[in-house]
Amino acid sequence: MSATIHDRRNTVQKEAVKEALETAPGFISAGELHHRLNEEGTAVGLATVYRQLNALVETGRADTINVAGGQLFRACEPGDHHHHLVCENCGVAVKIDPPSEDWILAAAAHNGFTVTRHVVEVFGRCAACAV
Repeated sequence: MSATIHDRRNTVQKEAVKEALETAPGFISAGELHHRLNEEGTAVGLATVYRQLNALVETGRADTINVAGGQLFRACEPGDHHHHLVCENCGVAVKIDPPSEDWILAAAAHNGFTVTRHVVEVFGRCAACAV
């Protein structure tokens, strides 16, 4: 396979993964995204899906969280630092305001830490899944 055809296929697959993630209703696993892509007729390997999702995370175009079932992903805008309330059952997520920066800095200082970054995710069940 020539480099041009290979590069074009990678670009098509990269765009397909990005678009599928952007249309997902909430956080989604790489496996679920892979399944959706293949069901829609986009032939892409699971390793490629993982690679592209992790590339999106590295560039700030996706968020990732770890749950009991593994790693989940969600599309986001770069530089948009935010936190989520996440349904453990269906993966739907909503942005929430975190505890104040003052509280975070005070808790860190009290324990001898210097804050370099923070992640706040709150997990539970959405109204639809709670019934």
